[in-house]
Amino acid sequence: MRLSADQAVEVLRAAGEPTRLRILALLAREELAVLELCRVLDQSQPRVSRHLKLLAEAGLVERFPDGAWVFYRLTAAGQAAELVAETLARIDPADPVLARDADQLAQVRSERAADAAEYFARNAARWDEIRSLYVAESDVEQAILQAAGPGPFKRLIDLGSGTGRMLTLLAPRVEQALGLDLSQQMLNIARNHVAQAGLERCELRHGDIFGTRLPDASADLVVVHQVLHYLADPAAAVREAGRIVAEPGKLIIVDFAPHGLEFLREQHQHRRLGFSDTEMKRWLGEAGFPSIQTSALPPAQKEGLTVKIWTAERGRDRQRSAA
Repeated sequence: MRLSADQAVEVLRAAGEPTRLRILALLAREELAVLELCRVLDQSQPRVSRHLKLLAEAGLVERFPDGAWVFYRLTAAGQAAELVAETLARIDPADPVLARDADQLAQVRSERAADAAEYFARNAARWDEIRSLYVAESDVEQAILQAAGPGPFKRLIDLGSGTGRMLTLLAPRVEQALGLDLSQQMLNIARNHVAQAGLERCELRHGDIFGTRLPDASADLVVVHQVLHYLADPAAAVREAGRIVAEPGKLIIVDFAPHGLEFLREQHQHRRLGFSDTEMKRWLGEAGFPSIQTSALPPAQKEGLTVKIWTAERGRDRQRSAA
């Protein structure tokens, strides 16, 4: 459906202001919280919020609360989104104002990464203990095994492998396994766990979930276990995970349902306080998985966290139809 002339004028008017154009250029890089935008733009929160309100009313950005924070991202689809993408594509990336904003955003990212690295280094040795505070890990693992199915799988890739628990859990069902993580402390612990489990065909490698540098369709089982809530752009991580799933193949994502435990953001570097089914299904759909199965594990304590497992398959339906 095309825009009317009045709608096009509204979109162009919303984008046609220096600060709002800068905001759109920043959100084209990743979703950002209001306070992060304020810092990059060096403007007050009321002023930035006013610009964001106008952009949202014009359908150019989406607003979504996450606990006490509010995040914004570019609208994913539609004529207005295409018009914004075309406008941004025609701007010189060396423009001094936008280049400065990019540098400021890089500084914000760097500080984020430093905080996360320090946290992971401090807590790596008791990582499984921290996780067990929120949900019974044995129940989660049983649900993951059920979601994975009996296999056998030719190759497992665990993105954000942490202490290596998914590798040791799923090892009996896979021929080869690869775990990627950015934290050297986590990789060292994972190597010890893998060695203790006697897993010979299991490789651990320093790698980025946003850019794994793995070939397309690299594995018939990909797992992303309790990783997305730390990330600035979880949708991009889902896309990358989907890219490396073979056909037929399966992608399993384990994370939290939406919650309001702000201390996890303040003390444990959680950037997002859970994910909704609607959000996850949209991301998985964009990654090429039209059929999604979900399961939920309620918390053992009243103020705990609900763990969600989203399972997406590629090629199974066509395989069954052919049979």
